[in-house]
Amino acid sequence: MRRSRAAALSAAGVVVVAGAGLATTGLGGGGRPAPARGALPPDTTAVERTTLVETQQADGTLGYGSERTAAGSGGGTVTWLPRPGDRITRGRTAYRVDNRPVPLLYGSLPLYRTLSEGREGPDVKQLERNLRALGYTGFTVDGSFESGTTAAVKRWQDDLGVPETGTVAPGSVLIASGEIRVAQRRATVGDRLGGAVFTYTGTARKVSVDLDVQYQRLARKGTEVEIELPEGDTVKGTITAVGKVAKQGRGEDPTTVAVTVAVEGQGSLGSYDKAPVTVRITADRHAGVLAVPIAALTARPGGGYAVQVVEGGRVRTVPVETGVFTGGKVEVSGSGLAEGMRVGVPK
Repeated sequence: MRRSRAAALSAAGVVVVAGAGLATTGLGGGGRPAPARGALPPDTTAVERTTLVETQQADGTLGYGSERTAAGSGGGTVTWLPRPGDRITRGRTAYRVDNRPVPLLYGSLPLYRTLSEGREGPDVKQLERNLRALGYTGFTVDGSFESGTTAAVKRWQDDLGVPETGTVAPGSVLIASGEIRVAQRRATVGDRLGGAVFTYTGTARKVSVDLDVQYQRLARKGTEVEIELPEGDTVKGTITAVGKVAKQGRGEDPTTVAVTVAVEGQGSLGSYDKAPVTVRITADRHAGVLAVPIAALTARPGGGYAVQVVEGGRVRTVPVETGVFTGGKVEVSGSGLAEGMRVGVPK
């Protein structure tokens, strides 16, 4: 079950922009009341100049991503299948039909026609690229199936132990974008081939996040994030994709947009798969701003906020504009406010 945690203000830097989060931080309907006229506040703290980091925390799932289906065609009997979790690279056997290997090739085009001498097109070029990557030579990778390509295909078929036809028919290979990891078997040994054989994913784990659309502006492709794993360890990640179509939530669930995060240090992830994680997106840094504790804000009649500046045993009220809220602090600006001033706070 996916965890559902509301965004919170914390020392880790979870942010509510402008004044949006005041009601959740104890300021209720508009900030704590100002002390009585002329009365000194219970305690004071200094206005500091610092850097506030704007971040957002979101729930995500660490796994191998969505599954795709390897489907067989051309008839025959399934005689061997890989196990869930097996990894298959280019040229290796994905499964066997009538005890003949069906190897994996890399590419984006499915094998929709028989490739033979005289054929031309991007599917021919895709086959030639794979042959070259597997070490076969004597042809040009140009998308034209000529005699050199035919000879290379025959050498490849001989190495596979299948009939040396010099042609490549649909169903004789599996095409995927790269190395694959078997997820689930959809057929069993002995089945007649004619549909799903197994499902597979990529081999690199990534994090999928359904991000509340109100925070979509924080998620930019290339943005670095921090990922907290189930046992508390953290790893770095980078946003690689942000969905363009929002998904309407049900009931009280928010409308979300899909965000994908690539994870660094795959070897440190252990055996996690479909594991809940926390993603912290750092969107902006506000350097050199004046900041006070959120508790220093007082409500102004008619709306807005102020701080109580204490100087020489006297108190004066200074209206302020608020910026970023993070880690219990708030960015403030206003005429008559300066670094090092003492402002009133609760005891």
